Amino acid sequence: MKLNIAQCEKKIGYQFKNQNLLLQALTHSSYAYENQQEDISDNEVLEFLGDSVLGLIIADFLCSAYPELSEGELSKLKSAAASTTALDYFARKVKFDRYIRLGKGEDKSGGRKKKTILAGVYEAVIAAIYLDGGIEPARYFVFKFLRSLFKRINIKKFFVNNYKSALQEYLQKENATAPIYKTVTIKGPDHKRSFVVEVFAENKLLAKAQGNSKKEAEKKAAQKALKGLLGRKIRTLTTDTFLLKRTHD
Repeated sequence: MKLNIAQCEKKIGYQFKNQNLLLQALTHSSYAYENQQEDISDNEVLEFLGDSVLGLIIADFLCSAYPELSEGELSKLKSAAASTTALDYFARKVKFDRYIRLGKGEDKSGGRKKKTILAGVYEAVIAAIYLDGGIEPARYFVFKFLRSLFKRINIKKFFVNNYKSALQEYLQKENATAPIYKTVTIKGPDHKRSFVVEVFAENKLLAKAQGNSKKEAEKKAAQKALKGLLGRKIRTLTTDTFLLKRTHD
């Protein structure tokens, strides 16, 4: 599939002076490796830079939008917005799964659906915009997605946490032992593994969940456990984080 740069720029909402930066941002290492004779640069360095630029933009947005929050609460919101799950979602909104240049092997193994690859492309594109036009167009690009993510949050009624941390905090308040995660089964080939994890506290099974990685299965198990313990007080924000009603409301 031939990459339509103009169409991709329209989706991003930014026209590059140096389109090679966008081309690099959309180039996965597998593609560069398979086309070494063409001296193609992959997006890994741009991804590294984009991670830092994104962190600054998110922090600036949150401090302006929620000046009443503590540093700890702002950090949790920042983690939610910068999580692989959130960035993968943002990348799909811009259709980066269509535009990314992947090696044939990676493409066949489902690379266009991998969260880590799409999140990396999103960060790389942020860096490309920043290098091409400065911080303001990069901020404009990111703000569109941040506003859509946080528009549902009434911060006076809810605070944000991630499932694993919240489960541990809840058990500590109940004077219970820290949660223990046990991998029960691992199935499937290397490129398509399935993990089943159980989470225990005080030798009692709290929940059981399945995921494409051990980390994902643990998060889902913590999520199930918390929903069982807290019920309707929880509202999902991303697959990593949730909103919890403040007790004083």
